[in-house]
Formats: sequence, C-alpha cells, structure tokens
Amino acid sequence: MADHKHGEMNIEVQKKTFDGFVKAAIYVVSISIGLLLFIAMING
Repeated sequence: MADHKHGEMNIEVQKKTFDGFVKAAIYVVSISIGLLLFIAMING
C-alpha cells in the first residue's frame, strides 16, 4: 500500500466548492434578512 504523507493531496476542487457554498449561504442569508426587514417595515 502507498505511504500516506500529510498535506500532499490536491484540494483545489474542494476549496472552490467550499468557497461557492459560502458565497451561496451569504447570498441566501442576505436576501432573507432583507426580506424580513422589508416585511417588518410594511407591517410597521
């Protein structure tokens, strides 16, 4: 079996996927907060 050496794996795809997930999460949270604030202002 091949020897495992810590820190040598290429993780560029995982980094890009995680960055995309974080951007999407920030987008969804921002839209949700904005929508809640808009609804709160309308109900005043």
